[in-house]
Amino acid sequence: MDQKVAIVTGASSGVGRATAIALAGAGWTLALFARRADLLEETRLLCADPTRVLVVEGDVSNEDDVKRLFQSTISSFGRLDLLFNNAGITSPQVPIEDVSLETFQQVINVNLVGAFLCTKEAVKQFKAQQSPGGRIINNGSISAYTPRPFSSPYTASKHAVLGLTKCTLLDGRNHNITCTQVDIGGAQTGLSPPPQGTLQPDGRLSREATFDAKHVGESIVHIAGLPLDVTVLTFNIMATGMPFVGRG
Repeated sequence: MDQKVAIVTGASSGVGRATAIALAGAGWTLALFARRADLLEETRLLCADPTRVLVVEGDVSNEDDVKRLFQSTISSFGRLDLLFNNAGITSPQVPIEDVSLETFQQVINVNLVGAFLCTKEAVKQFKAQQSPGGRIINNGSISAYTPRPFSSPYTASKHAVLGLTKCTLLDGRNHNITCTQVDIGGAQTGLSPPPQGTLQPDGRLSREATFDAKHVGESIVHIAGLPLDVTVLTFNIMATGMPFVGRG
């Protein structure tokens, strides 16, 4: 019962990988989930004790894949204490009239539907297991509050994730279930701003400050280690030079 078990989605790179490494270093047992099994295996081998890390390949927006992830985790480790809904994608910065329905739905399916499907399965497990309860952490974004230009699919998905976070927290109160949204700005990942700069509202391309994604992982370890009667609803972590506070 001393074993703490976490699922990390989108664990093949970036914030997901950094968080898996940080959780493993803090003694957590992990199930890692993403579409690329080879990159998941790289993450597993970077963890402090790879023998306590389960790798599950699949698509977060596919309900059968998500159910298989949770079944494999419980079969292997017996319980679940933390879900980090991290998997996410962006889309090209184009005016809304040029966004295809396919692109919009793909972003929503991964960023929002994927988080919903995983939350649904996690809540079922949290309610059913001995020592009921658990914590969910959603990867939100600064875009959950303030959009970049021409980012309607991503911004819509992250605003919706904030609503999902609040509903999960509210509905989980009486079941020892809590939920946090981590809003990240400028972590160095595959989704980092391009070196030539990012489009700003005034039409300029401007290079933006970044920071090491390991600090996100360390922050998540702290939140995950809090007792379940303590909630961090939203947590902002960003590069100090990020053009978010004020006018950029």
